[in-house]
This record gives sequence, structure tokens and C-alpha cells, in this order.
Amino acid sequence: MSLTREQALEQLHAWTSNPSLLAHARTVEIAMRAAAAKYGGNPEIWGVAGLIHDADYDRWPEEHPQRIVDWLREHAEEEIAYAVSFHQTRWGLPPKTQMDKALLACDELSGFIVACCLVRPDGITTLEPKSVKKKLKDKAFAAKVDREIIRTSVEVLGVDFDEHIQFMIDALKPHAEELGIAGNK
Repeated sequence: MSLTREQALEQLHAWTSNPSLLAHARTVEIAMRAAAAKYGGNPEIWGVAGLIHDADYDRWPEEHPQRIVDWLREHAEEEIAYAVSFHQTRWGLPPKTQMDKALLACDELSGFIVACCLVRPDGITTLEPKSVKKKLKDKAFAAKVDREIIRTSVEVLGVDFDEHIQFMIDALKPHAEELGIAGNK
């Protein structure tokens, strides 16, 4: 069975009303489509995984991601269900595919990059990896973001940390207006 973006979006909206979570879902979808292009994956499948990975978090944060994984096992490719399972690091699952690794590496970092953009007058326009890394050292900034997951997920992906930050910036920059990270004009 093949879950379309439209079906994933419908399920996301059925379970999620928080505008920040909806924006995060779109951000991770964009990053995952770019990751698919970089790593030779299917951009539709990878994008859907990014879009729907937190669909149950708004309603059932304590159970996340069990509800969405169960739903995905009935309505989507197993590879999407597994990638969403793997992104919940407390479950301790091993990565099976590059998509699994990419979802984890794009998830936390995308939220952190958005936070960096929101405090910069020029948003993402001139954002560089060194600025992101400087903010990562400030534990009070975006305090809920798990810096250890960011670090270890990029290691699991097997790329240089600065390279992955730059990849994420480059993936999100063309969508800056839509994502609200373009800065002041």
C-alpha cells in the first residue's frame, strides 16, 4: 500500500491542531525530501515520513509515536512506520535504512534551525553552521531541544556535523517565506 502526501496530511490534521507542530511537520517534510535527493531515496516516501512522524504527539504525547506507528502499519509502507518508530530514540531500535537515519538527523535539528532563524533579523538568509553551533552551546536557547540527539543522530547518519547543518539550511532556505523564517525585509 502506498500512503500519499494528501492522505498523510489529512491524518496529520485529524490528530494535530497545534500550529507549531504543523509547521514542524512541514519543515521536516521539506528536509526529508532534500535528504531523499541527496541519498538516493524516494522523495515521496521520505517526505511523507517527515510530514507524519509526529502526527500523534499533539493528542497523545506520552504514547508518541505508538499511535501513529500503529496507524502507519495499517495505511502505509512498513519503511515509513519503521522510520517513525526509529526516530523515538527511547525505543532503542537500530536503524535499518538511510531514511531512518535521515529522519532522526533532520527532526531535532530542523526545529533548532527554525529557532535560530526566528531570533535573527535576517532569518535564514545569512545563517551559517557556526551560528547554529554557537546557539547549540547556549543551553538556555531552545532549551527543550535535545542537543545530544542532534549530535548522535548526525553521527549515525555518518556525515560531518557542519556539513549536515549546511545541508539543512540549504534545504529550508527556498521555503523560508512559507516557513516564516525569511526574516525582516
